[in-house]
Amino acid sequence: MTVRNPLRGCGVSRRDLLRLGAGGLGLGLYGGVGPVPLVLAQASRAAATTTAGRILVVFEWFGGNDGLNTIVPYGDAMYYRHRPTIGIKEKDLLKIDAQFGWHRSMRGMKRLYDEGKVAIVQGVGYDQPSFSHFTSMSFMHTAAPNSGNEYGWIGRTASAIDPAGARDNLIVNISDSQTLAVKAEKHVPLVFIDPMRFQRALFSQEKAVVDSLVASASARASSSELRRDRAGAAIGSVGGPVGDAHRYVLDVTKSAAQASEVVRAAWSQYQRKANPDLRLLDLDKVAALIEADFPTRLYYVPLRGSLFDTHVNQASPHDRQLEYCSDAIAGFFQEMQRIGRADDVVMYVYSEFGRRVPENTSLGTDHGTAQVNFIIGNAVKGGFYGRPPSLTNLVLGDNLESTVDFRQVYATMIEGWLGADAANVLGQKFDTLTMFRS
Repeated sequence: MTVRNPLRGCGVSRRDLLRLGAGGLGLGLYGGVGPVPLVLAQASRAAATTTAGRILVVFEWFGGNDGLNTIVPYGDAMYYRHRPTIGIKEKDLLKIDAQFGWHRSMRGMKRLYDEGKVAIVQGVGYDQPSFSHFTSMSFMHTAAPNSGNEYGWIGRTASAIDPAGARDNLIVNISDSQTLAVKAEKHVPLVFIDPMRFQRALFSQEKAVVDSLVASASARASSSELRRDRAGAAIGSVGGPVGDAHRYVLDVTKSAAQASEVVRAAWSQYQRKANPDLRLLDLDKVAALIEADFPTRLYYVPLRGSLFDTHVNQASPHDRQLEYCSDAIAGFFQEMQRIGRADDVVMYVYSEFGRRVPENTSLGTDHGTAQVNFIIGNAVKGGFYGRPPSLTNLVLGDNLESTVDFRQVYATMIEGWLGADAANVLGQKFDTLTMFRS
C-alpha cells in the first residue's frame, strides 16, 4: 500500500516538528523523544552558553518520604508523643548532634555527611499544599504550585543554560516514559530505562509514515546515483529529501540511531555494573554516561518500585527503602570519585511531600506536607539548612508547617551550581541558600 507523504504541501516546518516531537508525538526514542539533529544543533552552537562541565543529577523519591523518620528529631519529646510506636529510638540512630540523627539504615549518606558533602534542608514545601501524589508531583515537576506551566523546571533550566537549543543531549531522563520535569521548549531529552533496548518508539501509524519518508529519500538518492552514472555528471541534488520538513525527519531518524548506539556503547563499556557491591539502582546508567563523557548536564532519575507511601506497618519497608537509596547514592559518588568527576556532580534528592506527624492506627503515616531534601556533592557545604518545623504548632490537620519554599532549593541549584538565571526559570525571584563552596 502506498503511504501518502503527510508533509507534502502542509507547510510544516522543522521548528513545528521539533515542538511536536517535544510533546511526545513520536519523533523520539524508546520511552520518550529523540535528540535534536546535529544539523540544527550546529546552526546555533556558537551562541550556546556553558556550565563549565557541571552536572546536576535529580533523584526523585516518589511516594512521599517520611522526613521525620529519615532525619529524626529525637531531641524533641513531642516526636515520641506523636509516634509512640514507630518513632525511632535514640539508641538506634546515627546521631548528628543533640537534636537530630539519621535513620540507622542510612550509613552511606551519613558517611558523606560526615565528610561535609550533604546539605539537609528541612521544612521544604509550598503554600496550599496538595495531598495527592500526582498533583503534588506535577507541582514539583513544573515548579508551579496551584497554577501550571507547559514545561518542566529541568526543561526550563536547559533553556536558561542554552537558550538557542544548540547543545546536543543536554537532558537525560532515566525512565520508561518522559517525566514532566524534563519537558523543554527547545531541548529534546533522551529518555530510556534499558540502555541495551534504547531505540526509537513510534505508534504503528507513525512508523509507516516515517519508514515511507526514509525509503523515499533512499530511493531518490539511488535514482540520482543511477542517472549520474549514465550521464557522466553529478546530479546528486535531485535525490534525497524533498524539503526542510522531510530533511528534519531524516535528521531525527539518523540522530536517534546515533544516540542509541552511543548509549548502548557507554553501557557496554561500563564495567562496574557487574559489581555486586555497587547497588546503584538506576543511577548506574548515569554513572556509565558520565564516565563515557556524554555531554549531558541535567540527569533526571525517578525511583522505580518506591516503598515510600508508608500508610501501613511503616517500619520495615521504610527501613529497606532508605537503605537501598542511601547505599545507591553513596555508591554513585564512590564511582564519581573513581572516574575523577566527583567535583563536577551535584545530586538533588526529594519527594513530592512528607508525611503527617502522628502515626496512624495502622502503624504507618499518612500523606503530609513539609519534607526533607538532600543536596549532595563535593561542592556542597554540608550541614542543616532551613528552619526545622515545629512539632507542637501543627497545621492543616496534624501537619508540619513549611518553612522553606521548594523553589528556593531549585533556585539555589540553578544559580549556585549551574550558573543560570533562576528568576527566569521560576518566573520570580526566590532567596537562595548559600550551600555551595566558592
